[in-house]
Amino acid sequence: MTGMTRSSEGLDARRRKLLFRSWHRGMREMDLILGSFADAEIGALNEAEIDQYEKLLDIPDTELLPWVTGERAIPEADRSDILLKILAFRRAMTFRS
Repeated sequence: MTGMTRSSEGLDARRRKLLFRSWHRGMREMDLILGSFADAEIGALNEAEIDQYEKLLDIPDTELLPWVTGERAIPEADRSDILLKILAFRRAMTFRS
């Protein structure tokens, strides 16, 4: 996958912004991980998950990538339902490839 596959059509402004931010992180690896997740899930996330996802996108790529890849343990203060959902999505995508 090389880029966004989901249209922002039908999404509210907040979800459109999160979809864009997911694909424009700055680090290509995180673009692919978070962008793919957002393409698949952004429309189905509830408000609490959207709040968590906004906060997650504020974490620098250099901090977030090692958590997502398992290279570094996720600090308890940063462990959230949405991050666990992203990790599960990534594992599922890895097994499909």
